[in-house]
Amino acid sequence: MAKSGGPIIEVNGLYKRYGKVEALRGMDLIVPRGTVFGFLGPNGAGKTTAMKILMGLVSPTRGEAFLFGRDAFHAGPAVRSRIGYLPQDPEFHPDRTVREILKFAGRLYSGGWNPLVLRERVDALIDQVGLAGKGRRRVRALSGGEIQRLGIAQALIGEPELLILDEPSAGLDPRGRREVIDLIDDVRQHTTVFYSTHILDDVQRVSDAVAVVGGGRMLAQGSIGEILGTPIRTYTAILRGKPDGLRKRIGAEPWVANVDTAQRGELEEWTVRLADATAAGRLLPLLANQKGCDVVEFHLSDRSLEDAYLEIVGDVHGE
Repeated sequence: MAKSGGPIIEVNGLYKRYGKVEALRGMDLIVPRGTVFGFLGPNGAGKTTAMKILMGLVSPTRGEAFLFGRDAFHAGPAVRSRIGYLPQDPEFHPDRTVREILKFAGRLYSGGWNPLVLRERVDALIDQVGLAGKGRRRVRALSGGEIQRLGIAQALIGEPELLILDEPSAGLDPRGRREVIDLIDDVRQHTTVFYSTHILDDVQRVSDAVAVVGGGRMLAQGSIGEILGTPIRTYTAILRGKPDGLRKRIGAEPWVANVDTAQRGELEEWTVRLADATAAGRLLPLLANQKGCDVVEFHLSDRSLEDAYLEIVGDVHGE
C-alpha cells in the first residue's frame, strides 16, 4: 500500500524480537524530506536494527514502515535504487581495488550507467571521500578509515534521493570525521540524509533534526532547537587576524543582542547572542567576509546536544 506525499521515512509501532530479546519495542519515527536527520542512542538502542528493517535486510516482528510513501517491507528495485546505504561495518572483497568496488556498485542500479559516465562518477567520488590516488589500491591494503570512506562512496554512487548511513564516522580520526560531516553538508542539497552516530558535536553541527532512541523505543524527536528545549541563539566564533571594526558593525545589527570577545593567544573568541534565532544564517557570512580575518571555528554555544541527550537517555535508565 502506498501513501502519497508525506515524509521520506515513516515508521509506526515497529517491533523486532530476536528470541527473548526485544530489539525494537514499538518504535515510531518520522524523517522529513530534504533534511539531515541524526539518529542517536546508546549501543543496543535499536538503531542498526531499525535501519536494517528499512533496507529490507531484516524482517520486523510487527509494525509498519514506509519509504517514499511506499511499504518498505515490500519495496522493489525501483524504490531501493533511490537509496544509498552504508552498514555499520562495511566489508568488501579484499582482492578488489577501490575503483572496481565502485564500478561494480554503480552497475547494480536500475538502468545502469554509460561506461564513460560511470568512470567519471567513480573518479569524482574517489576524490570527494578523500581517497584520491588510491583508486588502484586493493581493499586488503586499506586502513579501517579508508574502508569506511570507500563505504560512503559506494553509498553515494547511484546519486540517491535518500542516504542511510550507520555510524559513518566509525574508525575515522578527527580530520576524517570533519570531512564526513562536510560531505553530508555537501550532498544535502539534493539528498535526504538519515544517519546514526555517537559523536554528538557532529550532529549538532550539521543536522536539521534528530531522534533519540533507547531500549528499542523512541524517546524524543524533533528539530535541534526542540530537543535542546530552548531557541538556538548563542554562537561561538574563533577568529584569527585583525577584525578591525567588525565587532561594532555586527553589534549594530538589529538581530544581534550582544557580542563578547576574549583574547586566546593569537586568536579571538567571540560569543554572539542573537535577538532573533531565525537570523542565524546571517552571522557567519558577515564574519567570513571580513578582510584580514579568518574564521577558524564557528559553532553553537547554547546548551549542548550532549547535555540534552544525557538527560533524555538518563531519564529512561533511571540515572
